[in-house]
Amino acid sequence: MTQIINITQSKVISEQILKHVFRHRRLISDTEPCVHQPCSLCLAPHLDKVQYFVENNEPIHFILPAFPAKSPNTQKVLGTMPDMGEQVSLKFLQSLCDQISEIYAPGAKLTICSDGRVFSDLVGVTDENVTLYGQIILTLLKEMKADAIDVFNLEDMYTDLSFDQMRHKLVKLYGQSIEAIKDAVKNNEHQCQMFNGIHRFLVEDYQVLEAHKSRNKIRLECKARAYEVIQRSNAWSVLISELYPHSVRLSIHPQHYHSEKIGIHMIKTLDQWGTPWHNATVFDGKEFMLMKRSHLESMGATLVCQNGYPSHFAWTEQPLETHINVQEAIQ
Repeated sequence: MTQIINITQSKVISEQILKHVFRHRRLISDTEPCVHQPCSLCLAPHLDKVQYFVENNEPIHFILPAFPAKSPNTQKVLGTMPDMGEQVSLKFLQSLCDQISEIYAPGAKLTICSDGRVFSDLVGVTDENVTLYGQIILTLLKEMKADAIDVFNLEDMYTDLSFDQMRHKLVKLYGQSIEAIKDAVKNNEHQCQMFNGIHRFLVEDYQVLEAHKSRNKIRLECKARAYEVIQRSNAWSVLISELYPHSVRLSIHPQHYHSEKIGIHMIKTLDQWGTPWHNATVFDGKEFMLMKRSHLESMGATLVCQNGYPSHFAWTEQPLETHINVQEAIQ
């Protein structure tokens, strides 16, 4: 029998759900009271969407552009395929959906809108590795019995095109001009922070991929790539918003307190930008966290393999924070 929920009840339930999700918010800064006690402006961009599902007695639906492919930079990651970082993150997302069912019986569902295909050519990742990475993500979800999670890719939208044609069509139909992107970066603080974060990742990776080039040349080339990454990422966001108009938008990037996206932490990081596809994972005897592979190796952490493949590092002598300069580890 379908439970009848009035508007007042649906708002209370929706606020409880959002505040639970907000416990894991990934924020640009952590200096405002909203960190610990989300205000009405924090809830406002998402409340109607959550209420839509509650009032229809349906699972809350989240969308999360994430799990693209591993960084090609072997100083950061263990290899090209998902490892313990992805496993821990997927388990967290499933557990988050399960926890919501304790607040609201229909629970929650989450669609990973994998964006690896969207900008793989810009970040130095082959389409073959994007495909293999995605296949293993699906295998992991099946093995975990993560029944609240499914995956949507660019090729699910454009089935009769080559990968380059898919990317071209995405930008043509949903993309802004590069000039508009540059203007937004110049005049909007959040867009500037996003650009700087993406530019930093690209420079780090291309310094390894194209070590024969000067740092200045790489920085200049990656600046142009960063604008294109933002262009395609924004186009992907518009597409998935069109496909899932009522869904609650999560992000793996840090967001402002009152953003229309909820930045989400899936695994412990040293900074607000760390992801499993730009880091290796280490277990310190208590929990998993993300760090660059090169730093873990220099600290003497022990490599752990699963099924014959590198999975993560282990460090059990004393807390990792006592061994590292956090700023060095994340730069």
